[in-house]
Amino acid sequence: MTAALKIPVRMTVAEFLAWNPPGGQTWQLVDGEPQAMAPANRTHGAIQNELGSLLRNHLAERGSACTVVTTPGVIPHVQADTNMRVPDLAVTCSAYENEEAALTDPVLLVEILSPSNQAETWANVWAHTTIPSVHEILSMKTTAVGAELLRRNADRTWPKQPVRIEAGGEVALESIGFRVPLTALYRTTRLARS
Repeated sequence: MTAALKIPVRMTVAEFLAWNPPGGQTWQLVDGEPQAMAPANRTHGAIQNELGSLLRNHLAERGSACTVVTTPGVIPHVQADTNMRVPDLAVTCSAYENEEAALTDPVLLVEILSPSNQAETWANVWAHTTIPSVHEILSMKTTAVGAELLRRNADRTWPKQPVRIEAGGEVALESIGFRVPLTALYRTTRLARS
């Protein structure tokens, strides 16, 4: 007989990091509640891989100390003791001296929207805006070629609405000096043929 997975009702970040759920599934902590994350579908994974590769190559070509990290833990500034969110990609420019459970100072975060979890993903995006080091948050669509970009204003505030980027547009990430046609991020997806 196998034991059922006992999911704690409420946890702190410290308890979450010490928790070892079986099965190898990715989890995040949202307001003290552990949430399992579904595996990425093919389009989601392809966008994540393509963008991650382009970002990595861009940073390497510039000789940048910044690095791309896939599915890192990040801790929002608000309710930091009960939240550890997991974006799809992050770029950090901090020194890599010690292993850390969560990125402490990401400058760019990327979320990829799947049809089944858009509300949860946008909740993560708004939580990410409380991280002081974050300059930009890119949200990519998986049902059509499109994205939305939040970028801090010069006075460090966030705009009320993200900038929409449609097919034919360009993704320009000021935080790392990166520019690419939006369609390049969908190159290996079924949406590239649309």
